Amino acid sequence: MRKGIQSHERLTRDDPVEGGSNRGFGVVFTVVFAAVGLFPLLHDRPPRVWWLAAGAAVLAVTLVKADLLAPCNRVWFRFGLLLHRMVSPVVLALLFYAVVVPTGLVMRLLGRDLLNLRYDREAESYWIHRDPPGPDPGSLKNQFRGWPCLFCSNSGLSCACARSTGCFRPSS
Repeated sequence: MRKGIQSHERLTRDDPVEGGSNRGFGVVFTVVFAAVGLFPLLHDRPPRVWWLAAGAAVLAVTLVKADLLAPCNRVWFRFGLLLHRMVSPVVLALLFYAVVVPTGLVMRLLGRDLLNLRYDREAESYWIHRDPPGPDPGSLKNQFRGWPCLFCSNSGLSCACARSTGCFRPSS
């Protein structure tokens, strides 16, 4: 985090990203090779034998010694990270400029202010008065009483366990 900026959030994204297992990598590629090999059958053509052979070889390695696939798994994982770094910003930019900006422009052209952000010089307050008024403020105490317990699924009033902070069963 940069000096001088304080926030309640952690803005760094240094969480470790782990790749999948070698066995899972082998199974996925076996299925992909088999699909490519069998795809011509949908068009009444002979299957692609080399793709099926590659799928069988990957399946054999996966079942016998999946650790042999570790270098390929690492390369595939790094390729995925590279794609993520390039594709994610592009997709988000496309969504922003294709959806958010046109929506904002249309709303401005129509004179709509859905969030009531316009400054009103004559307004005494921006407080929104409720008529009739909302619930009694005292009713907001113990908001979660009666909700199901996270551990035993009974209601909070008759919880069978005293392990949960979500339980309102008096501890003895």
